[in-house]
Amino acid sequence: MRSEFVDSYDPRRWMAAWTPSPGAPASFRRHAPRRLAGFAAALGVLLAGAATAWLAAPEAPLPATTPPIADGGPDAPPAQAATPGQIRRTITLSRADDLAAALASSGLDAALAAEIARAAAPGLSPAGEIRASLTLVPIAGGGVQLARLEASNRDSSGVVVTRADTGALTVARVAPQLRRRTMVHAGTMDGDSFYTSAVAVGVPNSVIPVFAKALAFDFDFQREVAAGDAFEIAYEQEVNAVGERFGAPNLVYASLTTAAKSAAVYRFAPDGGEGEWFDASGRSIVRALMRTPVDGARVSSKFGYRLHPILGFRKLHGGIDFAAPTGTPIYASGNGVVDFAGPKGANGNFIRLHHDNGWYTLYLHLNRFAPGITAGTRVAQGQQIGEVGTTGRSTGPHLHYEVHIDGEKVDPLSIKTESGRTLSGSQLIAFERVRDRIDVSRAAGSD
Repeated sequence: MRSEFVDSYDPRRWMAAWTPSPGAPASFRRHAPRRLAGFAAALGVLLAGAATAWLAAPEAPLPATTPPIADGGPDAPPAQAATPGQIRRTITLSRADDLAAALASSGLDAALAAEIARAAAPGLSPAGEIRASLTLVPIAGGGVQLARLEASNRDSSGVVVTRADTGALTVARVAPQLRRRTMVHAGTMDGDSFYTSAVAVGVPNSVIPVFAKALAFDFDFQREVAAGDAFEIAYEQEVNAVGERFGAPNLVYASLTTAAKSAAVYRFAPDGGEGEWFDASGRSIVRALMRTPVDGARVSSKFGYRLHPILGFRKLHGGIDFAAPTGTPIYASGNGVVDFAGPKGANGNFIRLHHDNGWYTLYLHLNRFAPGITAGTRVAQGQQIGEVGTTGRSTGPHLHYEVHIDGEKVDPLSIKTESGRTLSGSQLIAFERVRDRIDVSRAAGSD
């Protein structure tokens, strides 16, 4: 069955049909349905390997009315199994404000339930689900009394409330119990799209476009990727004390092998800043120019001499034509400064960029320019500068793209651009430690 999202390996095609939620955390509900079989399998591994621990301040008797909560400390009261005669109940709340009602529904006196909820409130997130475990003791007359309440947020932080025989409440804060795991997924491209191929092996939605961007200098996903090509993805993911995923995943490794070539890259922050991509030897994968300035387009005319479709005689076609619908985003293929942006005769709406290495790139027949794109504006590689159109001398919506080096027009697909910087010294040593740690996780399948 073909995907309802796309029928292309180009990441921006299917990303246009899918809008991820920020962070895209996994559902916290115990019985929430899993839409993807691969995701369920990965979560099973997490649950099997997770351990539960409580960290909090030493307990101290507190007044019975709206007691304060002690600061977090190294040792909270450990979770306890119900002793004979005790009742153990587990509840899941949609928000912390529901705790008092849930305690009352479990048989506690309404006033006591409200008091316990007030005591626990400072340690619970006001938004988001709360998981609570109650230890209750039957009392004469058929009612129950609270012995212990353990309530946790999604990050495993929370509170432990115990009630002494005298009625005094003791409250201890629980510190977050998040740990970082490296998750690994490998698969092959199906006959549909890169998106469906990655999702099928359990890759989170938010990781997929990052993977495509990491390999954008080595592969044109629209034209160089086919069914049967192999990929591998490793990402770091925080999990809580019961193994549930928390927060957004962070891609740390990406590899792709096609019939023609292969590439593998590792994320590393050499200066403690934002991570960059390097090959296994510590060489940056950044190139002077991206492979293509527009995604989701087909090459409708290559570089070279041809019979001009409008003028009717043979003429050098000094660039490449990418056919795409009007409005398709166009991106700066490299860092540089806008040398010209405006209408110009047969070029139509036209942008010329002067790049840091002295090269020029030209973008013709645009429908319109991106906001702020004017002469003198500095642009970053991959920044949107305009949209595909059919202005000027044009037979239909397309981008005519040229590269000029030393005043000469060159075939954009033939350019061999230099790689970026190569790490050395202490930075290389630090990178090798990161690379080796990732490779150990890859060999194990996950850490």
